[in-house]
Amino acid sequence: MFCNQCEETAKGLGCTVRGVCGKDAETAGLQDVLIYLLKGLSVRNLAAIKNGGGDPEVGEFIAGCLFATLTNVNFDPARFEDKIREAARIRDALPPAGSAEPDACTWTPESQAAIAAKAEEIVAAREMVDADLQSLRDLLVFGLKGMGAYYHHASVLGYRDEEITTFLQEGLAATLHDHTADEMVTLVLKCGEIGVKTLALLDRANTAAFGTPEITTVSTGAGTRPGILVTGHDLKDLADLLAQTAGTGVDVYTHGEMLPAHAYPELKKYDHLVGNYGGSWPFQREEFERFNGPVLVTTNCLVPPKDTYRDRVYTTGPVGFAGVKHIGASSDGKKDFSPLIEHAKCCEPPQDLSRGDLVTGCAHAPVLAIADTVVNAVKSGAVKRFIVMAGCDGRYSGRDYYTRFAEALPADTIILTAGCAKYRYNSLGLGTIGGIPRVLDAGQCNDSYSLVVIAQALAKAFGVGVNELPVSYNIAWYEQKAVLVLLSLLSLGIKDITLGPRLPGFVSPGILKVLVENFGIKGITTVEEDLARMVPGN
Repeated sequence: MFCNQCEETAKGLGCTVRGVCGKDAETAGLQDVLIYLLKGLSVRNLAAIKNGGGDPEVGEFIAGCLFATLTNVNFDPARFEDKIREAARIRDALPPAGSAEPDACTWTPESQAAIAAKAEEIVAAREMVDADLQSLRDLLVFGLKGMGAYYHHASVLGYRDEEITTFLQEGLAATLHDHTADEMVTLVLKCGEIGVKTLALLDRANTAAFGTPEITTVSTGAGTRPGILVTGHDLKDLADLLAQTAGTGVDVYTHGEMLPAHAYPELKKYDHLVGNYGGSWPFQREEFERFNGPVLVTTNCLVPPKDTYRDRVYTTGPVGFAGVKHIGASSDGKKDFSPLIEHAKCCEPPQDLSRGDLVTGCAHAPVLAIADTVVNAVKSGAVKRFIVMAGCDGRYSGRDYYTRFAEALPADTIILTAGCAKYRYNSLGLGTIGGIPRVLDAGQCNDSYSLVVIAQALAKAFGVGVNELPVSYNIAWYEQKAVLVLLSLLSLGIKDITLGPRLPGFVSPGILKVLVENFGIKGITTVEEDLARMVPGN
């Protein structure tokens, strides 16, 4: 195997025996083969579309498959084998794309041995490609994985966009053909451009389904009734579970990236949505054990569960783990959570992990509603700088840097955040400035679009470009959705982004040079050095 798609990849280069995430070599190989087939499927479907045909559902299928290959989503080999055969079946139902198709258009998964051999061949082929070109291909594919995940969330809420699904296919197909480095850079930046469109689509989908987020204070205490813990990112799953648990005597808690669910009117109206339990995904093995009740994992991030609580874990959607119960959807798209609910009724209430109240729901609409207050705070000097500290949390010990950085920020700075990186500092009690929370939590990584809207609104209010605002970017990354967010920021022309805790292992020295020279990308150093650079005059 070879996998270098996440921040924790072994030695900062790539996992070759077993993934740091817990993914074994068999599953890694199956994911590689699935991506390979998706590339061939894309070639055929794009050709068919050009000739007036094509399968309009291919883009939806590809988005879901890409999502399943993200870090910490699906560890179940059987599920990937099924997807591989389904991808081949859909591809083979399309006409050939020409007389000289790539192997990905014609190879067939005849047996497990054939699939395993193809997986080895895919890894070996990497060594035959120029390092910078391979780096750009990786950057594009990982960005497409993030796009597939965000698009999937919008799609299940009924929001679709042909431009996005077409680009997913164009990007995958491009990696099967020879391109110059400049051509690949153009594709990578277009991935960021379409990424902004995808994030905006998801923003509209969530708001239409669940209402405009409201700045909300969330309890982290444990109640006295049995509970169900919901982790991941899928708000629709949470909404369906809340409807099905109403009046059952079972409380529902959010975990990790589900914290912002408390800000949506159509979710917070349920009084048995009682609070947030625990912190971010790296700590779930301890937190899930102490929760006592069942846990519903709706998307990433799943850590391989311990035997002591594995029987209480349920997966759904793109998530999978061999031996763990999975709740699928019926033909009409509905899910029956009754097994989960009945299980909860037999469990003890959660152990208390209270960390104080947390504030969330600071998305673009509620923040722009107080835009005059924010602008006046800047003009008066009460707020000297905004620090965008969005992104992912992770297990790497160096991530305490973000806690120390937040603690060291001057009292006249405001943190703009989205994603689970906020758990490194959202319980520090950093206070307010003139009633404005010093940690403005826009929501999930899925809600990163809000940070863009807020920055653009501030730029308009002050009559300057986004790079001239008193805003610094100190972004933490872990997986492929964060890759897409980074490409989206670059496509908007945002420069001088600090990225950590480590720079991506899939970025070659040559491509890193391009990112540094053209966009000012930097790695973190020390809190003191970075603070001096990002908060001038401190």
